[in-house]
Amino acid sequence: MTQAMIIVNPSSGKEEAPDYVSSTEELLVSRGYEVTVKETQKEGDATEYCIAACEAKADLVVSIGGDGTLHETINGLFGQSHQPKLGVIPLGTVNDFARALQIPLTPEEAIHTLASSRVQRVDAGRLNGQLFVNVVAAGPLAESLSSVSSHDKSRFGALAYFKEGIKELAGNAAHPLTIQHDGKTWVGETPLFLAALTNSVGGFEKLAPDAAVDDGLLHCYIIKDLNFLNTLTVSISLLLGTLKNHKDVDYFTAREVTVSSADVMRTNVDGEEGPALPIRLSVLPRHIQVVVPEEA
Repeated sequence: MTQAMIIVNPSSGKEEAPDYVSSTEELLVSRGYEVTVKETQKEGDATEYCIAACEAKADLVVSIGGDGTLHETINGLFGQSHQPKLGVIPLGTVNDFARALQIPLTPEEAIHTLASSRVQRVDAGRLNGQLFVNVVAAGPLAESLSSVSSHDKSRFGALAYFKEGIKELAGNAAHPLTIQHDGKTWVGETPLFLAALTNSVGGFEKLAPDAAVDDGLLHCYIIKDLNFLNTLTVSISLLLGTLKNHKDVDYFTAREVTVSSADVMRTNVDGEEGPALPIRLSVLPRHIQVVVPEEA
């Protein structure tokens, strides 16, 4: 019998995640799976559970939660000789990975997607010794977004990020960064550097419109100046998908990027607090198999 593991974060989706476990399990059983359910209690649990699923040679791992739960789950696939297919039931604040793969954001519809026979191979990013699937951010604005509590995420949704971002912008903070890629070096002060694997970042589905989930590239943005005088124009650029053409943005693509700073600065990885600088980023092409909706 084929095996599946459901990994669920009970605090996701305004703490409604456990409500979707039984319907997910029922669908998988109807598809011939023997199902194990694992509920996370602390940081790192989803990674450990996914490692166990790989070692048991499971056929499918399903992440029920937000981008943070998905990030941990995917890190359990790193370096494993056997990698199950990945199913995603998005219940988080933003759910960028699901958006990029056109997985329904409505949990009930996403559960039905698990019955799909279509599997898509997608890139994974490597940051030092861990994987990411959506975005790495560095700079004062990225640090402020990491400080958003799980309680605020559940209570306010994306507004929680907006609130913290505005507080940081009010201080017009910028820090020195050195960014190296493809034999080139950028040195300057910036409130935000982004390296995106997918077109959707922070819920903006056109932030990196040229990014494909399997193009083997990091799509990188250096925000050179972001104060209240041009915040509106940046917002318009985000909505129209023209951020890379903004006069206060440097854009490039690369397969490897290193980021360092003279200041002590942490990163934000897939929406969660990440390691401190310096970091090295690279791409593992088509590294993960994801169950996606059948093509129309």
